[in-house]
Amino acid sequence: MMALSDDTTQDRNLRVMARWRSTARVLVEALPFILKYDGKTIVVKYGGHAMEGGVSEHFAQDIVLMKQTGIDPVVVHGGGPQIGAMLKRLSIPSSFVDGLRVTDQAAIEVVEMVLAGSINKQIVSGINAAGGRAVGLSGKDGNLVIARKLEHKSANGGGTVDLGFVGEPEKITPEVLRTIIASDLIPVIAPIGVGHKGETYNINADTVAGAVSGALTAERLILLTDVEGVLDREGKLIQRLSVHEARRLIENGTISGGMIPKIETAVHAVEQGVKAAVILDGRIPHVLMLELFTEHGAGTMITAE
Repeated sequence: MMALSDDTTQDRNLRVMARWRSTARVLVEALPFILKYDGKTIVVKYGGHAMEGGVSEHFAQDIVLMKQTGIDPVVVHGGGPQIGAMLKRLSIPSSFVDGLRVTDQAAIEVVEMVLAGSINKQIVSGINAAGGRAVGLSGKDGNLVIARKLEHKSANGGGTVDLGFVGEPEKITPEVLRTIIASDLIPVIAPIGVGHKGETYNINADTVAGAVSGALTAERLILLTDVEGVLDREGKLIQRLSVHEARRLIENGTISGGMIPKIETAVHAVEQGVKAAVILDGRIPHVLMLELFTEHGAGTMITAE
């Protein structure tokens, strides 16, 4: 009986040691990447669809770990599903043109309340609960995102469509973010812009993330979405694309639908000086760590060449 007990204890100890060795190998593999990104800015777009069950603990942990390893993360979030739910609850009708929400005066008040209020603070609280120090703001704070009204041309050739208080970034004020980052805080940005007359504009979160990454000349723009990345005609993941290749895949129809604006955002960011833009499946636990701190990465990366 004593010998059996000793064997069981030895087996357990061997399993524990094997787990420790595995952990050590992961840390050693991550070290070159930790050094590579030390002191660099990485902008992460966190979609509203990813938050329908609340802020992911894995996402919050990844953001905190990025900060603790010397990276300066900047989070930009969306909130389309949550806005839609609140408008429905308040009996405010919603209409869409080419997938874009028409935002009238009543709707923009709800949009700002949901984005800059509840969603923004949920993400801030989630990051803080994971051990970080996050601060929430919208594009209106410090004139971070100066916006203009979006001139949208109908997809069916019907001319320009008035989307109401839907805007696009005209100018980003990066000093606001640099001040926050210098204070060792993590900025969490709601995609609300301010017009020259103080108007409030609802802006696509991908677009804001791209504009912010360009203004900060970030090392990476990471767009978390609900697909694996860019797929070829056989449905296989394309791990790397140049700006030219990405445009060609849009032209020949390989990239279509909702992926087109994401690719256009990524391409524009790279052209503004961002080293690379990456489209990742945000449903994968700790996907940010897989992308940043492993050799193989996890999604589709778009670079200048």
